[in-house]
Amino acid sequence: MRRQIILKCVTLAVVVCFIPAISTQASRASNSAISMQIRVDDVKADVSPMLYGLMTEEINFCYEGGLYGELIRNRMFKEPPSRRRGRGRRGQPAEEEQEQSVGLPVFWQLVQTNGGVGSMELDTTQLMNEAATNSLKLDIQSVGTNQHVGLANTGFWGIPVWPNTQYRARIDAKSGNGFIGPLTLAIVSNDGTKVYAQAQIPRITPDGYHTYQAILTTGNVEETADATFQIWAHDTGTVWFGLVSLFPPTYNNRPNGNRIDIMKLMADMKPKFLRFPGGNYLEGQTMATRFDWKKTIGDISERPGHMCDAWGYWSSDGMGLLEFLEWAEDLNMETIMGIYSGYSLRGEFAQPGEELEPYVQDALDEIEYAIGDTSTTWGARRAQDGHPEPFKLHYVEIGNEEFRPDQSRYYERFAQFYDAIKAKYPQLEVIGAIGYTDRELVRNPDVYDDHFYRNSFQMQTDTTHYNNFDRNGGKVFVGEWATREGDPTSNLGAALSDAAWMTGMERNSDVVILAAYAPLFVNVNPGGQQWATDLIGFDTLSAFGSTSYWGQQMFYSNIGNKVVAATVENMPTRAMEVPRRGRGSRRGNTNAQQEAEPQTQQVQSLFYNVTYDTQNGTIYAKIVNVSETPYPVNIRVSGVDDISATGTLIQMKGSGLDEVNTIDNPGNILPVTTDLNGLSKDFTQTFPAYSISVLKMYKQ
Repeated sequence: MRRQIILKCVTLAVVVCFIPAISTQASRASNSAISMQIRVDDVKADVSPMLYGLMTEEINFCYEGGLYGELIRNRMFKEPPSRRRGRGRRGQPAEEEQEQSVGLPVFWQLVQTNGGVGSMELDTTQLMNEAATNSLKLDIQSVGTNQHVGLANTGFWGIPVWPNTQYRARIDAKSGNGFIGPLTLAIVSNDGTKVYAQAQIPRITPDGYHTYQAILTTGNVEETADATFQIWAHDTGTVWFGLVSLFPPTYNNRPNGNRIDIMKLMADMKPKFLRFPGGNYLEGQTMATRFDWKKTIGDISERPGHMCDAWGYWSSDGMGLLEFLEWAEDLNMETIMGIYSGYSLRGEFAQPGEELEPYVQDALDEIEYAIGDTSTTWGARRAQDGHPEPFKLHYVEIGNEEFRPDQSRYYERFAQFYDAIKAKYPQLEVIGAIGYTDRELVRNPDVYDDHFYRNSFQMQTDTTHYNNFDRNGGKVFVGEWATREGDPTSNLGAALSDAAWMTGMERNSDVVILAAYAPLFVNVNPGGQQWATDLIGFDTLSAFGSTSYWGQQMFYSNIGNKVVAATVENMPTRAMEVPRRGRGSRRGNTNAQQEAEPQTQQVQSLFYNVTYDTQNGTIYAKIVNVSETPYPVNIRVSGVDDISATGTLIQMKGSGLDEVNTIDNPGNILPVTTDLNGLSKDFTQTFPAYSISVLKMYKQ
């Protein structure tokens, strides 16, 4: 995404989503009852088996201080002061920028208590390795009983403290001037009155940098983020630190892994793929600040890190290529690997031909790292990094949002990548970073990448976007899409509009074979956000799913493998105000209108799609009702012998468009499952206003 462009037994299940009008009231074209006819034996298209997945990039502090488990901020003492202020949560100020004094690292403080005396400074002469540009030098001049001299790290909005939890600490350090130890590692309350956990490293040697590790275990303490990580020295002398790291428990116990709560939220969506490393983070503002994958593998001490300059903060590169691949593996997803195309956001690009060739070779090496066997150079390196088995990979995407393909010669650059990848890996599908309407490439991609960031009106009035696409033409990846209403995460109105849009993608999933909402994450701590609207929110201690998250979770979990015929008679409509300034699609299909005076337009109240699972006999009919009025719908099913009288209703509903889930009230809007009775091949079900429903029916 770009900051500059904000446009951007047989079982039968019925998904019904109600979307309210932005203004005015619902009305009907006639007084006749609304009826929905489902014809299970009339198959219209195949459903893509990988339709729904995840798109991710470093934005909104989603890795640093978020999904990536590292709790220490500026762990290698290289992070510069923040280049811009992030956005705070509503009613809260943004995080103050860290002022870096000359010779002192941001997010680190000197500890001197009860008369202990010491100093700290950045040192460029005692470096840990080639990836390091600084060490942190601690001089202890005077320390005695009940005195502390050392370092404190404030973490990302505090160090999270959970009861009865083990934390893995690591320091890479060396000593001098007679210091041999010990060092105490501790998690301490901000006011210094409580030590939640501590462990000791008995000896630090002066013969170069070594890695020292310890386990810190909390007791039955109160959960809090008002804590720091501290290191205390117990003798005079000098200690140089090259790296300081602290991890809580991680998903699947990965040593350089991810937060458990956020991973569980994603796992519950049952996504089919992960697109990584994502949009602007892949490109960087310049070539020097792109996602340079070879600098993101190996031990964390060997990763130099870089500015995530598209969004204005430092990336440790702890979330590197291997970690992305393992993330997908942990959630049983396939991967869509974003390949740097030789183009960066400020317009810097490599000319096709000889100048581009190193980037093409880098792409081939990256693919080899993911899927090459251990006899290959980069497959062997993957095994050395701890993963001998190849990963799943069927799709690669060349670049991201190539808005000016003529100016940057993307058509030619794409062809050079395409030919090289197909020559070595003919089984891979190659995605072009341009929309379906931009089909002017030297080589046509296997899949085109459409992005849509819109308001509710635009989403609701364009659900037929792919209805008339050439079924024999190129396939589409809706690689980024969202209804941008709600801050920091979506409100109910956005969730309902998202659901309406998804019915259109499902109905056309023989063309739209992949789709992913974006952005996936937002850190709701003050200063953690650069972009609204987002799918999953979190702070230092906990995470929550937005209204859109829960609506999409219902869609992801209830879909068949065939699109079947369905029609609605007596479709209700309502008047909807046309936004004067809409956030539209970057591809020109915005449906935005710029009238001088507010206008209204009649918009249908029901959107729908039906899919059928031929393997287990499940049928999913999805309906979106954009009215504030509950509608009884007469549902008639043909193409099956009979329907069981018992069924299941999964339903999410609210009372207003602006309702949201929050970090303090994560369960405000959630799906509820109930059992139904009295179903048949011809029955009526009333669906509440402002709701998403999954009605499951079973063939007898």
